[in-house]
Amino acid sequence: MAIMDKEAARTIENVSALIEEQGLTKEELVTMLRQIMEIRVFENNIANLLSKAVLKGASHLYAGEEAVAVGAVAALRDDDLITSTHRGHGHAHAHGDRAAKTPEGKQQHYNRMMAEVLGKAGGYCKGKGGSMHIADVEHGNLGATGIVGGNIPVAVGAALAQKLMKNDRVVLCFFGDGASNTGNFHESLNMAALWDLPVVFVVENNQYAMSVPWKKASKLQSISARAVAYGIPGETVDGMNPLTVRGAVLKAVERARRGEGPSLIECQTYRWFGHSHSDPRAYRTREEENEWKQRDPFKKFREDLKIAGILTEAEAEALEQEVNRKLETAMQFSEASPEPGPADLETDVFAPSVWTKQDVEREAVLRQRVRTDPNMRQISYSQALVEAMREEMLRDERVFIFGEDVGLYGGAYGATRGLFEEFGEWRVIDTPISEATIGGAAVGAAMAGMRPVAEIMYVDFTPLAMDQIANQGAKNRYMFGGKTTVPMVIRTEGGAGRAIAAHHSQSLESLWTHFPGIYVVMPATPYDAKGLLKAAIRDDNPVMFIEHKMLYKEKGPVPEEDYVIPLGVADIKRPGRDVTLVSYSRMVLRSLEAAEILAKEGIDVEVIDLRTLKPLDIDTVIASVKKTGRFVGVTEAYENTSFINEVMAQVNELAFDWLDAPMVRVASANVPVPRAEVLEDLAIPNVGRIVEACRKVMS
Repeated sequence: MAIMDKEAARTIENVSALIEEQGLTKEELVTMLRQIMEIRVFENNIANLLSKAVLKGASHLYAGEEAVAVGAVAALRDDDLITSTHRGHGHAHAHGDRAAKTPEGKQQHYNRMMAEVLGKAGGYCKGKGGSMHIADVEHGNLGATGIVGGNIPVAVGAALAQKLMKNDRVVLCFFGDGASNTGNFHESLNMAALWDLPVVFVVENNQYAMSVPWKKASKLQSISARAVAYGIPGETVDGMNPLTVRGAVLKAVERARRGEGPSLIECQTYRWFGHSHSDPRAYRTREEENEWKQRDPFKKFREDLKIAGILTEAEAEALEQEVNRKLETAMQFSEASPEPGPADLETDVFAPSVWTKQDVEREAVLRQRVRTDPNMRQISYSQALVEAMREEMLRDERVFIFGEDVGLYGGAYGATRGLFEEFGEWRVIDTPISEATIGGAAVGAAMAGMRPVAEIMYVDFTPLAMDQIANQGAKNRYMFGGKTTVPMVIRTEGGAGRAIAAHHSQSLESLWTHFPGIYVVMPATPYDAKGLLKAAIRDDNPVMFIEHKMLYKEKGPVPEEDYVIPLGVADIKRPGRDVTLVSYSRMVLRSLEAAEILAKEGIDVEVIDLRTLKPLDIDTVIASVKKTGRFVGVTEAYENTSFINEVMAQVNELAFDWLDAPMVRVASANVPVPRAEVLEDLAIPNVGRIVEACRKVMS
């Protein structure tokens, strides 16, 4: 009894000190307990459904870690934001429960979470995201990700958006110990620290990354100690105590709100279940599990509040009954919620088009004037791009540029130095060489209300950011049930011609046309470059904007007035009646040269510039094929995987009966682009090969 009395006295002293230090009321403390209990019964229910095979798919349960989510979110303001992980039910609930202001709203939030895990149309994301991808962007939950560490750059971008918008909102970024060994972690902490961004990184160290114990994953056993490498505060706290977590996060949030930058908080915690349902936890001992369960926040926090005289036994029992009723209601809602219908399959991939029929017609008229007005000014492709960015930055203060070598001393391919001088370092931002975080930060900034134009120096480097751009940026709208937009542009350059070999000369556009949810634009002329870049910046979807490195000095007519070229409209650069020649980017110019040579032979070639690969204007191509009966596709991409192959497949499906000859493609050799000029010239299409292809289909 004496020992128990001492423990009770110590509990009262510790709990009272934390409550007094943080100024918490009984209502706030009971709310935290209720949220812990609600997360636990939610997770136990999912575990039960998984064991009965009622629930399909992966579910990574948060039971045991509730104190981290509840304590951390309790330190936020209602307008702050979070990003979450594959083990994110706890984060989603703590944040969503806080956002809902009425008992009915809190129940509805709980209902929608359960329905989403079960893949029902009544879920937060219409059943399209499921357990690992719950989001409520409208209320500041920017979503969970199934990619370990995938949300960290997104949080940096969201925090950058707050800094640029000059408000004092803070972003809370949750991730596990495993994510702290990824490149995203290090790139993101460096960038956030460099710019003093208002983001708090919360590491949930549950001791294992899948089955690998932390002690085998890092020489340095304290994750928070890594903060010193980035010049930011780092702290390790007891992640089983919501008050300890809240206290540490509160200090970090206040620091971030004052403009003093990010912090790293490591919460030592433990998951009750395996990594996923299929994990038997053979790598853990019963003794270890029992030791951690002595600190179970579900039981211990409730007992702490009772011992401290804050919660009575009757109140605790009533709370437990309330929580159980809430779960029953959520299950009833989920069971009654319909499955998504077939009509839902293709909705929400892209945000609705901002372009009207009138926009398309207006641009067609302007395009004709560009071709026929001999007095129109001539400017370079590069200058056209700079004009596009400048005009959009003047038009919309949400537009900003960031990336490698874009500031005072450079502009690797856009002469953006002038923009830096005009708009300053927080509208034209030089970044570290961190492609993944550039891509992810663009995603986060776009979801948080900005319109970023991110620059990645070469398209060869975009695979380094593929997870962020493709798995987060391109898919978030669909996975989150159409309840977010990601208006971002990735500018990059591709193509061969400068004898700089295989790591700087590829045409990788087909990688990006592969992913649903992202547009791909490849202009061939200064007129197209300016109008399409302006359209890309105004569009509400992610756009991969690929410029050919050999086009920057090319000059052509460009109107001085404001104009845009709606995405998804091809251009017939040269009308013809004998052969339909389809291309894009630099190969359009070579195709036009070939057409002039063929004209002298009496072969009239129609040259179509796709301008945008996604959205693809296949109607213009099909109409031409029905007229000419012949098709030649030209691309600088590798022959075996080029986007022209997709165009040919669609022509085959839609216009096969109109073809008078087999289709022919002219593409690059299936070899890495060589350094030697003679080999580089052989590897990529030239005018001669295009001429021969057209002769072949005519024969």
